[in-house]
Parts: sequence; C-alpha cells; structure tokens
Amino acid sequence: MLGLCFVLVLVALDQTVIGTALPTVVSELHGFDLYAWVGTAYLLTSVITVPIFGKLGDEHGRKPFVLAAIVLFTVASMLCGVAQSMVQLVLARGVQGIGGGMLVATTFACIPDMFPDAKDRLRWQIMFSSSFGLANAFGPSLGGYLTEYWGWRWVFFVNLPVGLLSFGFVSSYLPKIRHSEHAPSSLDWLGAGLITLSLGSLQLLVEWLPQHKPLAWLIGLGAVCPLSTAGLIWWERRCHNPILPMSLLGSRKLVPLFGLSLMMGFCMFGVIYYTPLMFQGGFGLSPNQAGLLITPFAVAITFGSILNGRLVTRLPSPNVMLYVGAALFWLSAFALAHEMAVTAHALIIATLALGGLGVGILLPNLTLFAQASAERTQLGVATAVLQSTRMIGGMLGTALIGTLVSHRYSQGVNDMLAEHGALQWQSWLETPQILVTPAQTAKFHAAASAAGQDAAVLIDLARDSLVSAVHTSQWLVVMLMVLVAWLAYLVPPMQLSPARNEASS
Repeated sequence: MLGLCFVLVLVALDQTVIGTALPTVVSELHGFDLYAWVGTAYLLTSVITVPIFGKLGDEHGRKPFVLAAIVLFTVASMLCGVAQSMVQLVLARGVQGIGGGMLVATTFACIPDMFPDAKDRLRWQIMFSSSFGLANAFGPSLGGYLTEYWGWRWVFFVNLPVGLLSFGFVSSYLPKIRHSEHAPSSLDWLGAGLITLSLGSLQLLVEWLPQHKPLAWLIGLGAVCPLSTAGLIWWERRCHNPILPMSLLGSRKLVPLFGLSLMMGFCMFGVIYYTPLMFQGGFGLSPNQAGLLITPFAVAITFGSILNGRLVTRLPSPNVMLYVGAALFWLSAFALAHEMAVTAHALIIATLALGGLGVGILLPNLTLFAQASAERTQLGVATAVLQSTRMIGGMLGTALIGTLVSHRYSQGVNDMLAEHGALQWQSWLETPQILVTPAQTAKFHAAASAAGQDAAVLIDLARDSLVSAVHTSQWLVVMLMVLVAWLAYLVPPMQLSPARNEASS
C-alpha cells in the first residue's frame, strides 16, 4: 500500500503543480494557443490508455503494468522538463499521459484486489486518499514556489525522486494477483483502435471548431467521431473478449456513476486549470501567491476523503454523501463566479476549501460504489471506465472552458479597445499571455507610453476582461452541477455491508 501511495502521489503531483506553472510556461515558450493542449494532450492519451490497461490488468495481473507505467511516466516527466517549445512540451505531455493512464488503470484496481471486503477496502482507501491529498496539498504551492524561484522545468523534474521511490516499493512488495481462472485472452485490438479513433476525433473537433480550421477537416472529424463510436459499440457486442464490456454500459447501477464521473471531471478541471490563470493574469498575483491560494482546495480534498470514510459506512443510505459533495462544490463554483481582485484572500481560501471538501466527499464514493457493484472479474475494467469518464470530462472541460475563456477575453478586450479608441494595441493584448509575463508587460508600457497612451489603464481593463471571462466559465460549472445532482438521484440505493459485497463478487 505504501508503494501504491507513492504511485498516486506521482500522478497527483503532476496534476496539481502544472496548474500554477502553466501561465509562466506559456509566457516563456510563447504559445498561448496551445495553453489548453498542455492539459488535454495528457488527458487524451490517458483516457485512451486507461480502458486498455484496465482490461490487461484483469487478464494478466496488475503489477507488471504498474512498474512499466512508473518508468514511462518518470521518463516522460524528464522530457517535459527539457522541452524547448510548446509543441515539444505538448508531445511530451502526451507520452506522460500514456504512463499516467496506465497508472490510473492499474493502481486503483489494486485496492479491491487486496481488500475484497468493502469496509476493509474503505479503511485502506483513506490512506490512499490521504496520500493523494498530501500531494494535492503541496502541489499548487510547490508548483508556484518552484516556478518562481527555481524555474518551471523543476515542476516536472520533481517527479524523478517520487518515481524512484514508487518503483522501489512496488517492485519489492506489491503481490502478484490475478483473478481470472482462464489463460489470458488476446487483447481486443480493434476495440482499442476504435476507442482511440473515437476519442481522438472528438478531442480534435472540440479543439479545432472554435479555431475556424478548414471546413473539410471539421466535417471529417464530425463524421469520424460518431461512426467510430457506433462501430465500437457494434464490435464490442460481438467480440468474445471485449475491451469495453457492454454489460458495464448497460448496468443500472454503474451508468449513473459513470455519468457523475464525467460531469465532475468536466467541472473540476475547469476550476483547476483556469482559476490559477484568473489569479495570475486577472488579479496580478505571482505564481507563488496563486499556488498558496489554490492549496486549500487540495488540502480540503484530503479532509473530505477522511471525513467521508468516517461517515459513509455508518449511514443507512450512503448515497446522501453524493448530494453533500455536489452541494459543496456548487457553492464553491457559485462563489468563484463572483470573486474579484479586491476580494479578501481569506474568502477566496474559504471558497476553494469548500470546493475541495465537496470533491473529497463525492469522488471516493464513485470508486467505492462502482467497485461494490461490478463483478469481481471486471473490477479493473469497471474502475478503468470510471476513471476514463472522469478524464473524458476533464478533457472536454479543459478544452471547452478554454475556448469559452479565450473567446470571452478577446471579445472583452476588443470592446474595451474600441471604447477607448485604442484598437492599434489589439495585437499586444489579443491573448492573456501579456498579463502573466512581466517582460512583455514592461515592453507594452514602454511602447504605449511613447505613443501617449495610458498603458496601466489598458492593462487593468484587460485584466478585468480576463476575470469576466473566467467568471463566465464558472457560471457554466454552476449550471452543470445541477445535472450532477440529477445523476446522483439516479444512483440506486447502495449498501456497503460485507455480505452485500461478497454477494456481488
């Protein structure tokens, strides 16, 4: 369990430290148009990889895949740290996502392997959640500190010692467990290819549609995505060893959980990736200050997970915790949609802590409920589908909210410049990159002052446009959380007693 906790720390650190570093990364490598791709490249390759290795783990046992994933993830982190352009960084993040997807697919499924009883599993998952929360707690502030004082590349290099520790513990102590009584079947390669085609075309369509790419490309992607999805469903119903069993997608107990995971991934990544941008670009805070403000969100996830572990098995209806978590996250998003640069930092901290508490209460129950509902021989693939839907939600949330923020910011800046008769400065302020790059801000001040323009006023108004754009994205999250509450209502009543768990397995 200690080795698996280190693995989880490896993944969690990467997810949390990058958020506060991203604005600085973009300003140095000059590629705001690829801002969202730093996150979505990782999510895209992860979400494709997770179901494949979830199935392979069920067939062959999970230990060899955990070890291979640690090596790949750590090496890819080094490649991210030495990237010399945004394109190189995005490609390295894609490779890193493959390792991350393997880790997610196998690590979470190791817990029910070792602890079949739901109550025992929940006790150990508190340790799991605590390690995840520990990484989350230090991640944002660590990312801000490393970015400001050591350089953003150390945000990726920090994964090296954690990767070495996790490899040492897992290779020495993780038992080899395989539930299937039959010899491993060959991988459903056609199914894997159709999953890749379906999700890849969806991601590109979401990214390229607002960028006005050639119409033929968009039409092609718009056709490939539904056709490959339909082909996947057709094939998986006929394949003797499907990578994505249709019985999971037809389960009345599991489908609402997958839907909840999808929507929470969308909403959560919308907060994780764009709140730091609002703090740095909109409020004018340093990376370190932004990291300190985000930290309570991560700390509260740990506290929420521990609190949930204490309560959920004692409640006559564990489902009530889904509503509690959703309500807390809704309140956090609602408050974020109102906060400004003048808002007291204590109030911002309380707002983000509330959201983290909601995530810490809701997400662990999705995993617990899914593992209690799935067949024992499908624990890995059920857990993988749950994680995949969360990643798909995160992928869509990062891309769509990024598009929304960029569009709203550009529209706001253009309106502001037109109002002040300063449209000649549009090329300077067309992306928020100038707001997070002190050197570019100084150049703009010098150029505008030489032309007799009050640069400080224009910068302040551009910051206001960015804040307004991020507020719009948070209103979208507020509305989507209503859908989350409805999906929670659809989850059948759960019982976490040992007898029920044994019966389901």
